[in-house]
Formats: sequence, C-alpha cells, structure tokens
Amino acid sequence: MGKRSEHGNLPYFLGHFAGKKICVVGDIIADVYIFGKPYRLSREAPVVVVKYEESKIYPGSAGNTINNLAALGAEVYPVGFIGSDSIGGKLLDFFTSARNIDTTGIIQHAGETITKTRILAGDTHVSKQQVIRIDRDDRRKNTAKEKALLMERLSAIAARVDAIIVSDYGHGAVNSRVLEFVKDAAKRTIVVGDSRYSLRKYTGLTIITPNESEAYTLAGLPDDEPIEDVGKKVLSAMDLKALLVTRGNKGMTLFLRNGKVHHIPISGKDDVTDVTGAGDTVCAAVALSLASGADFLDAAKIANYAAGIVVMKRGTATVTVEELRKSIMNGGKI
Repeated sequence: MGKRSEHGNLPYFLGHFAGKKICVVGDIIADVYIFGKPYRLSREAPVVVVKYEESKIYPGSAGNTINNLAALGAEVYPVGFIGSDSIGGKLLDFFTSARNIDTTGIIQHAGETITKTRILAGDTHVSKQQVIRIDRDDRRKNTAKEKALLMERLSAIAARVDAIIVSDYGHGAVNSRVLEFVKDAAKRTIVVGDSRYSLRKYTGLTIITPNESEAYTLAGLPDDEPIEDVGKKVLSAMDLKALLVTRGNKGMTLFLRNGKVHHIPISGKDDVTDVTGAGDTVCAAVALSLASGADFLDAAKIANYAAGIVVMKRGTATVTVEELRKSIMNGGKI
C-alpha cells in the first residue's frame, strides 16, 4: 500500500496526514463526564455522596473517531445522525469549531442524542475514578426519509475522500444500504471497518479492527485457541485484505492475505489509565496511515503507538501528530 519504510521511518507517513480526506460514517453519540468530590455518606442509603464540580461533553463512538482524525490533521467528513436537543447542538458546535471537520453530512433528527454519562469522583489532588455510567438511548428508528438523506450525503462525500471508516456501535446509522455501499466502495478505495455487534456483515472491506474478544467471537473459537488460528479463519472467511486484532497489554496482531502474521508488542506502559475510545483511535490512525501511503504493517505500528498514548489519558481522548512522532522516536515513551 505505498512506500515501504523501516520502523524508524514511520514519521515519514505522519508528515502526510495533514489534508488527507477521510469520511466517517456511523453512530455519533455524546460522552458526558460529570466530575465531583466525595464528601460524606448518604443518610438514605449506604452510598457516598458526591458533590458536583463540573461537567464536560465530548464526541463519542463515531464522534470520537472523527475527533481523533481532526486532531491528527485530516480533513474529516462525518456522516451520521444526532438529535435536535441541546446536547446534539453542543456536539454540532464542537465539530463546527474545528476548521477541518465538514459537518454537511451530519443530519439532525427530531429525537434525542444518544448519550453515555460517566460520573467520576475523587479528592482534589487525586485522579478521579469512574463510579457509574448511565446510557440514554430512546431506541428511535430513523425514518425512510432520513435514511435516504444519509445515503445521498454519503454518496456525495465518498466520491471525494481518500478513505472511509465505518464506525458501527449498533444504533442504526449503519444499515444494510450503507453496508452495501461501503462494500462496493472498498473495490476502489480504503475502507476500514469497526463494529461492536455486526462484524460478520463486514465482508469485503479493506481491513477491520476488532479487539481480541470480538475476534474470537467472530471466528467462533474458544478463547484458549491460538490467536493465529483466529486470524486465519476470520481473514479467509471475510475476504479482507488485512485484519488487525487489538489485544490489550499484549499489543496487536496483524494478519495479511498472503499468510503473514505480525505480532506488535504493546507501546508504552501496560498499566493503562483509561481504555475509553482507544478502538476509535486505532481506526483513525490505521485509515489515515493507509491513506498517507503506509502499508498495513506500518499503519498497524502507527496505530499501536497512537493507542499507547490515548490509554494513558483520562476519558475520551485524542492524540496529535506531535505526540505520535515523539512516541515513535522514543520507542513508545511520551
């Protein structure tokens, strides 16, 4: 997939990230973080009372992929739905404030924006820990008119981008028509697939990026089978050019159509701070690296460095080119 580099030349591709056009089609949600300080026990129940300090809203799921691409310098073209509520408006404002995100593919419907609210508590000088997560999803079904509008905007955007990412979290944006479209697009351009629940439908794409648990489920094998058997079975059954399995503190394993298998050790420390959204970062880095001329192995290595950075950050985080370059040059240390 372009110029071959040695490990030490990975920064070559980073220099080509800026301006690459990447489409992200999928489920855009809001990650809401509420921060507080525990200060006493409740009289009502045996629980700690947390005094509110502040709250923040970040783009989550496909929105996090969009945000990561923008932080890495790509021109990003999101396609998906958000609600017409205040949280949806804040997400749209967030995207609009970034000069390299084109929001014409984002459709606001009449319902509520899907949210994942995390409450984090801790003392003033201590890292706050997540104590509970509350998900809000009214299970609203997109109308035929909304689905048609999404396809119209996806078709127009896909014709002018360097790669497409499908970010499917099971909330309905990626329907059968979208899947057929991206499968056809994969015959001509790079298409990276990431799906929480429907990976079996993602045949014929360029590459998919499941985690280890998802890969074993996809292969229909018990988790005590060698990862090599898992990758071989998935790759052959799904007509992919490559398969990248993220494996937590074991790093990543890349499987290529020619039979080669590359085990990539974890980058950075294995005592992670927060894994929230790390898979979105991997997708963003893989797609952007491939679009910048990297082959699958170099793209996987860059994604590994990117994941090693974001898991050391709190919450739904992004990585910059400068952080990536520093990590690569320092062997994973930032």
